[in-house]
Parts: sequence; C-alpha cells; structure tokens
Amino acid sequence: MRRTILMAVSALMMFGGTAEAAKKQPKAVQPDSVETRALAVFEANGHFVRYDFKRHPVGDHDIEMDILYAGICHSDLHHVFADWGKETFPMVPGHEIVGRVVRVGKDVTRFKVGDYAGIGCMIGSCRECDACKAGHEQYCTAEGSAVMTYHGIDRFNGNEPTQGGYSDKYVVAEDFAIQVPADAEIEKVAPLMCAGITTFSPLMQAGVRAGMKVGVAGFGGLGHMGVQYAVSMGADVTVFDITEDKRELALRMGATRYVNVTNPDDIKGLDDTFDVILSTIPASYDMKMYLRMLKYDGQLAIVGLPATRNQTSLTVGNIVMAGQHKRIFGSQIGGIRETQQMLDYSVQHHIYPLVEVIQPEGTAIDRAYQNVQDGKVHFRYVIDMQQIDNK
Repeated sequence: MRRTILMAVSALMMFGGTAEAAKKQPKAVQPDSVETRALAVFEANGHFVRYDFKRHPVGDHDIEMDILYAGICHSDLHHVFADWGKETFPMVPGHEIVGRVVRVGKDVTRFKVGDYAGIGCMIGSCRECDACKAGHEQYCTAEGSAVMTYHGIDRFNGNEPTQGGYSDKYVVAEDFAIQVPADAEIEKVAPLMCAGITTFSPLMQAGVRAGMKVGVAGFGGLGHMGVQYAVSMGADVTVFDITEDKRELALRMGATRYVNVTNPDDIKGLDDTFDVILSTIPASYDMKMYLRMLKYDGQLAIVGLPATRNQTSLTVGNIVMAGQHKRIFGSQIGGIRETQQMLDYSVQHHIYPLVEVIQPEGTAIDRAYQNVQDGKVHFRYVIDMQQIDNK
C-alpha cells in the first residue's frame, strides 16, 4: 500500500540506523576516499559557494561516477530554505543525478566503466523489511529509514553525512544506481530520477489506462512530466494551473483541456468527471475542489509537498464525507525497480523534461533558485557539472 503524504514527510526527515543492519551491508575496501568538488550552502537561505570534501572509498559493491548533470528540484529549495524544519549545513543539494561510471568495485555486476548511471533520492536502505522486499525501498521501515542522497546520514558507511549531486563525483552501491541507456538524451535524464518517477509511480499505482479522464493539478517541473506520461498511457488529460501563460504548451504536450482555476467559468461543470487527479502543487491550495471533481471510485494522488507553513486545509471530515469510493493517497518517489522501469519507459517513449542547462557557478544556481521560487522556469534547471573544474 502507498503511504500518505505525512509518512512521506517523516521518511524524508528521519535518518540514523542500527549497528546490526549496518553489519549486513557491503563494506568499503578501497583505501582512498574520493576527492569531490561541489557547490554548497552553509546556512539556511544562504548563497552557493565552492565546497570540496571527501566521499567514502569505493567498496566491493560500489560504483564511482563522474557526474555529468544534476537537476534542480523544488525540494532542493525547501531544504536550502529550511521549509520543512531544521537543517544541517554545509549542504550540497541534488538528488537528480546522471553520470558516467569511472570505477567499479570487484563484485559489481550491473555496471562497467564507461556506462551511464543515474542516482535518485535515496542511496541505501535496510533491504530486509517488508517495504524493501516489496521493492519500495523509499518506505523502508528500519530505524533510520531509507538513506537520502543528501540531507541524510549514511549508516552503512561510517555514518557519513550524505551530500548531493551539485558535485563532480558520487560513490553509490550498484543496487541503488539506475542503468541509463547509451542512446538516452543524457542532458535531460537527471530530472527523471525524481520528477519522472514521482509522477510515473502514482499513475501506475492508480492504474491509468486508455480512455480514462486524468487531471494534472499544477503544470510545473512535476506536472509537465505527469501530463506526458498520462498522455502516453492513452488518457484524456486536463491540466489545472493558475496562469494563462502555460495553456499553449500544455495543449502542445497532448492535454485536451487547460483549466485556469482562477477563472470561475473554467471550472464549471467539472465535478464528478475525473477517474484520477494527480496533484503536483507545492503550495497551499483548495484540495476539496479536486475531491469534488472525482468520479465515484475516483482517485486523488498527491505528490506535491508544500512548505510546513503552506499546508492545505483538507480535514478529517472532508475525507469521511468523500466516502469509501473516493481514494486519496500520497506517493513518495518510487523504489529502485520501479525507477528503472520508469527510465526505460521514458527513453522508449521519448518522454523527457524540458530543461535549461546552467553552469556550475554559485551565482547561476542562486539565480535559478529565485526563478524556481517565482515560477519563471519551463520546467527544470539542470547544472552541467562537467564544467566545475573550470570554475
């Protein structure tokens, strides 16, 4: 079963672990730590500056990657701005990562030097709880939960603080790396590691298929991926947003209707019409409106995670009155197996995010964050980490 959005919040914020679980994980055997160049913030709302540190040595089951591109996710902003609670600094964000394998441990079987690989939101879990055995490592129930790619503690590697993809290298267990086909559009792959799986997974869980009426609430970094996936699955897709400037692009991506929810005439007659609504909205909004739009047996999938101060107003009473035949569920990314499925599907169907590539410079990332905050990007910034040596 999928967890609620509240469980997703707690999974993101917890870390730690048991010594017993750590003993069962492969140990690092290479003698040398991996020198890493990165861009980090040193305080909440801080500016990005150059930061060099060492990653743990490459173990028998690990791969070392030269990072090519790192996506900027809205959740990166939430962490940097401390929107979800107290943070630990210095922080190197970035959980949308694609790179090239440059070294492999002696027991690695899935990768060889020269392969492309991706890393998403997590780089470890207990692998033994019911969630992990079911392929849902993101919901790991062991003490400490899944190990996040950044903003976490890697209990399987000496309790090393994890630092993310705004850097030139990463060391990760091969079981938590995603195989990227050589013919993929590599500069567009990184956002699939989060934005892709975050929208693909709930659509699959909801059983979206040809002929269904699907709504996508919010047409941003997540929403424009959800539209592409739902269209590819044969759904009749309606996009909901609060501006007019995205209407043409939404229709061009295959949506049959665009609804500006600030216009009362646009939302007339939509109650009881949708099989599935995917909410990607990262701000406060009227969730009850979308509940009313669901058909009998309709499903509301929530993936947008607002700042704590901007939570929605849905009450227990709203849920009870919706009845047994309207399902509300939250979804946090996807497991490793499902992420691989998503990437293979995306490449096969030529589904990629719209990206703007920027340089690995503090001022460029600061500016990108402001534009994301202001909703002025269509739709994902990607940092070219290959250029960091020149900065």
